[in-house]
Amino acid sequence: MVRIVEVGPRDGLQNETRQVPTEVKVAFVDALSLAGLPEIEVSAFVSPKWVPQLADAAEVFARIRRAPGVAYSALVPNEQGLDRALAARADRIAVFTAASETFSRKNTNASIDESIARFRPVLERARAGKIPVRGYVSTAFWCPYEGKIGPAKAAEVALRLADAGVDEVSIGDTLGKATPDEVRALLEPLLPRLPAQRIAMHFHDTFHRAVENVLASWKLGIRAFDSSAGGIGGCPYAPGASGNVSTESVVEALRGAGEDVPVDLAALAAARALIGGALAPPRARDAAGVLEPRA
Repeated sequence: MVRIVEVGPRDGLQNETRQVPTEVKVAFVDALSLAGLPEIEVSAFVSPKWVPQLADAAEVFARIRRAPGVAYSALVPNEQGLDRALAARADRIAVFTAASETFSRKNTNASIDESIARFRPVLERARAGKIPVRGYVSTAFWCPYEGKIGPAKAAEVALRLADAGVDEVSIGDTLGKATPDEVRALLEPLLPRLPAQRIAMHFHDTFHRAVENVLASWKLGIRAFDSSAGGIGGCPYAPGASGNVSTESVVEALRGAGEDVPVDLAALAAARALIGGALAPPRARDAAGVLEPRA
């Protein structure tokens, strides 16, 4: 069965220019909880200096109504973030690095080696507490600073995360620029070394190929996908990147391919409508696909 990780409350909002009220974030998570999603990434316990939109992570966790069978997860950068996530009773946590050295330094102020070393104590404590951990690999296909990332390089980082002890590796197309051929070029040599059950794919839809990339991954045996209700999101360190692939599009595409995806699209629509009014107007694209400034 396919597993969808709803990342709208975290990845969908982290780059939002308009401050979203805490009560709206709580209502958004509660609405998503009614959609039958197995996991919702609620927020991130990162420095408010770098991601002010998520400064209220602890309050959001404290106020959400937890639905049976739903895992509520959080992104953490270090042990301090883990402490806050544990205090908030996060069911799962995620750590993050990149396949691009430049992006890693921009995003975490650390090299790939340093970022992995930084979260090793997090993994040890999570294992001791029996808390599942996923590891994000950003810019696995293209980087805004280094250009195309070779599949061998991205695969190496994914394997390093797996060896470090993460339960699942989420491979990210941060710029939304990957093609199905590039997805296959990364996954086909990686899968014999890392089981499909330990891989999730995280696509952005900048160039409108995300659904094709989801289906290309699915045909290779991948059954876990990150997405956000309404396709909201972006990355503050990836200029020009659009939002995540929409959860609605992923559900419909996989159902069209014959998968049973137990997600309530009407509940997703209600969640999307709820958050939509709190967001800044969407940016337009020029002919080259570059985002123009918001109004």
